[in-house]
Amino acid sequence: MLRVIKNISPIISKKFLRRCPQREDTILILIQGKRFASSSVSEKFAVKHVDVGRPIYFDAQATTPVDPRVLDAMLPYLVSYHGNPHSRTHAYGWESEAGVENAREQVANLIGADPKEIVFTSGATESNNMSVKGVAHFYAPRKKHIVTTQIEHKCVLDSCRVLEGEGFKITYLPVGPNGIINLKDLEEALTPETSLVSIMTVNNEIGVTQPIAEIGAICKKRKIFFHTDAAQAVGKIPLDVNSMNIDLMSISGHKIYGPKGVGALYIRRRPRVRIEPVQSGGGQERGMRSGTVPTPLVVGLGAACELAQREMAYDHAWMEKLANRFLDKIYSKLTHVIRNGDPVQSYPGCVNLSFAYVEGESLLMALKDVALSSGSACTSASLEPSYVLRAIGTDEDLAHSSIRFGLGRFTTIEEVDYTAEKTIRHVERLREMSPLWEMVQEGVDIKTIKWSQH
Repeated sequence: MLRVIKNISPIISKKFLRRCPQREDTILILIQGKRFASSSVSEKFAVKHVDVGRPIYFDAQATTPVDPRVLDAMLPYLVSYHGNPHSRTHAYGWESEAGVENAREQVANLIGADPKEIVFTSGATESNNMSVKGVAHFYAPRKKHIVTTQIEHKCVLDSCRVLEGEGFKITYLPVGPNGIINLKDLEEALTPETSLVSIMTVNNEIGVTQPIAEIGAICKKRKIFFHTDAAQAVGKIPLDVNSMNIDLMSISGHKIYGPKGVGALYIRRRPRVRIEPVQSGGGQERGMRSGTVPTPLVVGLGAACELAQREMAYDHAWMEKLANRFLDKIYSKLTHVIRNGDPVQSYPGCVNLSFAYVEGESLLMALKDVALSSGSACTSASLEPSYVLRAIGTDEDLAHSSIRFGLGRFTTIEEVDYTAEKTIRHVERLREMSPLWEMVQEGVDIKTIKWSQH
């Protein structure tokens, strides 16, 4: 079969071909009007790296590049099929509507849902706001209690704080040093007034995976709705909303190699979950999310979900291979390196490390040819240490020394080796400049020193 992928970045094309040996298609790629063909996608793609000076991308939890196959699916809806999907009187509208409904089915299939349970949104932030505020407002004043955790995404925590200002009671569950909640704490926190439990599946900073199926079973037994922010989990680990008893699930397009500006919210129909709409308008998406559905973006989200479902096992094995290789190199050369979060019950593509006696911002500046972050992209402008790391009990100095390494579908072994070697070199250099490191080398216990203030 011949597949045509047009006008995509040469470096992404190269990585796409290198990363997909299981595909037997002949692929024709058009870059700036030139034709490049590969009879076997396992062959190396002979295109020079034209992005000279651009850093290696290691921030996949912040966002991911659009997969060329997703762009391939989107292009017709950006040019030819440009009708409003809500226009019911002509072919342009029917074509776009068909694309939207096909995407709805693709998203539903990935999580084991019914297509009618999928509502398209602008992203996981909107989906989280709709879930937390929508359920809270609909079931108030009879139920005015919500349970969440201290390490949720900022949009969930801020939504809860808004509700607190409206008179709702919010319980913020603590997590253990490994970042995972204690199920006994959850059970004890539930009351007859609890309307919702909101706990994320995979944490965006430290990658830990919560026991979602067990949480869902507890909530079902107590007849309480369960929402999970699965932006970092959908398409990366197997999820089934029915077997896990999930009532609402937030999904983001740009975390799974789809376009930015689109996401979805799964809302269970039986037993029915009712939400109060956050925004008003034309009543699209069955009245739960008014506004014209952006057909090209939704089609891209659907294509990304279909690809993720088909290649999930392969991608996960690739993440494990890269993560293990990276950690082996780091641990073989450096001491006093702490991995934040549970090393087993976590997504391997998110590696959060603290390098003791090294300032994280200094290390980030030294690694300027690698795109990294010290935490969530939504809070990275703050100089305060990560609230997620503080919640798991990390010392403030270690929290300030943490770096998140985000591996993705297009990350190569060469990039992992380069990043590991450069990290080792700069950590050693920065430690040599640190008087604290010198004291540690001399056997001084830093924690026993009483520092005087001047």
